[in-house]
Amino acid sequence: MDLLEFSEERKMSREEAAKLLHALADSLARQNAVDFVRDGKKVHIKVADEVTVEVEVEIESDESSIEIEISW
Repeated sequence: MDLLEFSEERKMSREEAAKLLHALADSLARQNAVDFVRDGKKVHIKVADEVTVEVEVEIESDESSIEIEISW
């Protein structure tokens, strides 16, 4: 299978970000999969029963970030 990769960055409120994370978590818990729509095409990604989760936190004086990566 060819590599399919896309990235998106957009500004949103903290509450909108929480809603996005809740939707992703709900999809993983209920469907064992996640769906993404890109350029009008839906991509359905099945997620294995066991995954590796990496959490990275960076705290700086002017900007901080949390990165969460799930792989299997």
